[in-house]
Amino acid sequence: MIDNTFASPALQQPLQMGVTVVVHSATKYLCGHGDAMGGAIVGPKDYIAELNHEVLRDFGGIISPFNAWLILRGIRTLHLRMPAHCSNAQRIAEFLARHPKVERVNYPGLPTHPGHELAKKQMKAFGAMISFEVKGGYEGGKKVMDRVKIFARAASLGDTRSLIVHSASTSHRAVPREQRLAIGITDGLVRLSVGVEAAEDLIQDLEQALAF
Repeated sequence: MIDNTFASPALQQPLQMGVTVVVHSATKYLCGHGDAMGGAIVGPKDYIAELNHEVLRDFGGIISPFNAWLILRGIRTLHLRMPAHCSNAQRIAEFLARHPKVERVNYPGLPTHPGHELAKKQMKAFGAMISFEVKGGYEGGKKVMDRVKIFARAASLGDTRSLIVHSASTSHRAVPREQRLAIGITDGLVRLSVGVEAAEDLIQDLEQALAF
């Protein structure tokens, strides 16, 4: 079983690589507009039938018609949106990798990423999720998030809008620092979900946000 939310079917198709069950948060790239909540489980007929007869019976999980319509609407443009997401992310990752205020960039489209060669083999492009370590630790990361003007401050992802989050002060604020560091969420870590705006505008926004 694999969660393919970050890649979406447009970039990676795990069933063709031997994975049995694929799950998606349809709230993210499948919807693409940050206006619907839902999910999808894809797998063998007998497995899906078991879910329908037991899990859904006991726990529910039936998506509302309107949310389903919004997600289906988004899927129609998935093949158009993902190349724009990925192209923007590649340019931003390369910009951040050169910036003196950035210590490390995590993006599989960079040759320095440990998963770069594997991503080249199994993905059509490298996705639009980036994280980077800002010099200055906790305060440095928080300053970047607070100073952006185009990026929206949100812990979600997959929107046509670009989103930013400083995990240590937001999504993982309640996690003890030792536990947070143990799972790789450092004090200065900033996560981006790169949208489809003009790449030049996004880079300029990050450049001014890093000028502290």
